[in-house]
Amino acid sequence: MAGVNGGGGGVMKVVEATLLVPHPPKDQLQNVSYCITSPPPWHEAILLGFQHYIVMLGTIVIIATALVPQMGGGNREKADVIQTMLFVAGLNTLLQTMFGTRLPAVIGSSYTYVPPIISIILSGRWSDPNPIARFKKTMRAIQGALIIASTIQIILGFSGLWRNAARLLSPLSAVPLVALAGFGLYEFGFPGVARCVEIGLPQLIILLLLSQYLSRLIHSGKNILERFAVLISVAIVWIYAHILTVSGAYNHTPLRTQTSCRTDRTRLIHSAPWIRAPYPFQWGAPSFNAGEAFAMMMAAFVALVESTGGFIAVSRYASATHIPPSILSRGVGWQGIGILLSGLFGTVSGSSVSIENAGLLALTRIGSRRVVQISAGFMIFFSVLGKFGAVFASIPAPIIAALYCIFFAYVGGVGLSFLQFCNLNTFRTKFILGFSIFLGLSVPQYFNEYEAINGYGPVHTSSRWFNNIVNVPFSSEAFVAALVAYFLDNTLHYKDSSVRKDRGKHWWDKFRSFKTDSRSEEFYSLPFKLNKYFPSV
Repeated sequence: MAGVNGGGGGVMKVVEATLLVPHPPKDQLQNVSYCITSPPPWHEAILLGFQHYIVMLGTIVIIATALVPQMGGGNREKADVIQTMLFVAGLNTLLQTMFGTRLPAVIGSSYTYVPPIISIILSGRWSDPNPIARFKKTMRAIQGALIIASTIQIILGFSGLWRNAARLLSPLSAVPLVALAGFGLYEFGFPGVARCVEIGLPQLIILLLLSQYLSRLIHSGKNILERFAVLISVAIVWIYAHILTVSGAYNHTPLRTQTSCRTDRTRLIHSAPWIRAPYPFQWGAPSFNAGEAFAMMMAAFVALVESTGGFIAVSRYASATHIPPSILSRGVGWQGIGILLSGLFGTVSGSSVSIENAGLLALTRIGSRRVVQISAGFMIFFSVLGKFGAVFASIPAPIIAALYCIFFAYVGGVGLSFLQFCNLNTFRTKFILGFSIFLGLSVPQYFNEYEAINGYGPVHTSSRWFNNIVNVPFSSEAFVAALVAYFLDNTLHYKDSSVRKDRGKHWWDKFRSFKTDSRSEEFYSLPFKLNKYFPSV
């Protein structure tokens, strides 16, 4: 009996030891229903693509609604700008998924470009008594700045310079970058929900219940609630918001409440034309100003860093391997082409990876490239059929903000997941991780708070463009955190033999070159055998 008990005790110790072993790191995310190369059935893919279209539309409407009136434009100009932004986003998404990184990344408008654009609007150079003429002159100045700014991403991407920089990125330095690419957008989450809490909060709760709870309780075999939770919840709350609007619930409320809560607050449906195809130089020939171009170039560089975090997050949620530096650099080059198209067509913002759509990949657990390409088709389709697109653009902003709460959290979460490759039991890791994330939150908080109180940033000279060159990068949480982490990780005790393993660099060495891992060709190779003519290294 003693021998048996002793043997049993040994088995128990083995079992306990097995249970105490931490989860092994994974090159690819598990439990994804459809990865980057495996498309779902067509009927599902179309609905999922439409869902991506709804999600990315929110940012476009918010940016256009904020900027176009300041430029002198009315409801018709706002509708035309939204159509143009949609059209360019569709083109850029197709180009990125076909010839760029080939990841299922939506390339949409970015808030990063807003400060230099506001500086152009407030420059005083376009004081025309005719508001429409002032709108067109301001738009042409924005176009010129975007066209010049596109060169920084085109050069860094296609020359391979960004590839060389990305090869020094480790899982440790990627954590603050990707995490704050999501968490750093917190100001667009619940503060937006609270602007109309009777609409925003139900949207957040219903989406949470459908995607995280009911989808686990109701086993239909097709994961309908999990995959289409956004469409279902938005439809329910949108109808509820429309009932409140037509019943007169907001007739005697303050204008700010009406703007946030009413489903007809944008007046887009009435203003939008039935059919209108955006075209290059539709507002006239671009005008150029050196200072404005430099400021926009800095915004483009900040967007480049943020998009790097976005691409890494998308690659993870698409169940692809880590993106090779050469592929990342190629994607940056094509994103620069996207900014160039934004300048040629005349949008009020440059392009970057849509963080909210990266979060949607996680919510649906579908990282299929085809789904995002279908969403690009919806962008182009509804940009031409203006009335139909305006219907969906009338979704109240608090509904979109509720979606952001979950999507941005998912992107921040995947950033933290790269800690699985790092040694968390060293003081070096703890310092770099904690210090970079702390400064990534604290520095932008200072810059943004200073501007909110004083009406201008800490750097305040007579040259608006110079102010933006300094203030814009330090107002971005992801940029500051990435800058600090990247510098410390590549300079602090970097010659110690154990540091390479502690920072997780050995896990990404196999993806240092395109050809060092056979899976890279499956996920990232160009179509039509173009790799033969444009090889990746």
